[in-house]
Amino acid sequence: MSAQAVFTGADGLFVATELARGPWDPGAQHGGAPAALLMRAFEELPSSDGLLIARVTYELLRPVPLGELRVQAGVVRPGRRVELAEASVASADGVEVVRARALRVRAAELDGSDPTELDPPPPGPETGVERAPAFTPPREPTFYPSAIEIRFVQGGFGGGPSTGWFRLKVPIVAGEETTPLQRLAACADFGNGISAVLDWDEHLFINPDLTIYIDRAPQGEWICLQARTIISDGGPGIAESVLYDRRGRVGRAVQALLVAPR
Repeated sequence: MSAQAVFTGADGLFVATELARGPWDPGAQHGGAPAALLMRAFEELPSSDGLLIARVTYELLRPVPLGELRVQAGVVRPGRRVELAEASVASADGVEVVRARALRVRAAELDGSDPTELDPPPPGPETGVERAPAFTPPREPTFYPSAIEIRFVQGGFGGGPSTGWFRLKVPIVAGEETTPLQRLAACADFGNGISAVLDWDEHLFINPDLTIYIDRAPQGEWICLQARTIISDGGPGIAESVLYDRRGRVGRAVQALLVAPR
C-alpha cells in the first residue's frame, strides 16, 4: 500500500515514509519534511498566552534518513514576552540530523496605530502551470511531486528567479490535520530548488540551513514562494524567498547553499 502521509507515529517517535524523499539522495529526505515535523513539535510545546512563533532556524546537520526518527523539543528560555525553544531530529541509531530553534514573541500591541498593509500576492495558482520548465524527479515517490504540488506563475525549475504556489496533497503526520505553520515550513525549503541558477546535472546546491521569519500565520491551503538564488564569486550561495498566501505576504525564508560540482 502506498504511503498516505509524510510521517507516521506520535509522542516523539516517527517513521518517515517515501513521501519525505528529496531529490539528492534516494535514502534521504527533502528539507521541507523535517522542517514541518519540527514546526509541529514547537507548536505542541506549552507557552505563555499571547506568544507567537516569529522565527524558526533549522540546521540540517546531516542527511535526514527515511525510516525511524526520534523528535525532542523543549523550552530553553521561558518568558512572558520572549521565549526560546529548541528541537531536534535523531536517526534510529541516535545520531542528531537536524537541530532547530524557535523564537516566540508577544503579539504586537499597536495602541491604536494602523498595522502595516499587506504586500499583495502574486497572481494566484489557478493562473499557473506545473513543472515549468519541464522537470522530471530522479525517482518517485518523492516529496515533490508525490506529496506536494507546485503551480508556477513566473519562471520554473532552473533559470533564475521564480514564483510558484505550493499545496500539500497529504498530511504531514498520518491522522492529523496539518496546521498553517506546518504547511509554511514544508514549502519554505523549496526556494533554492525553484530559483536554481546552476544545472542540476552538473552541480549540487544543497542548503545546510533554513530560516523562516513569520509575519503572520498563513490562511488557506496554498503557499507562494517568490524566490531568487545569489551565488557570488568566491562566496557561499544564498537563496531568499518572500512567502505569501492568497491575502498577501506572510513572511520570508533564507537558505545558505553548499555549491559544488557533482
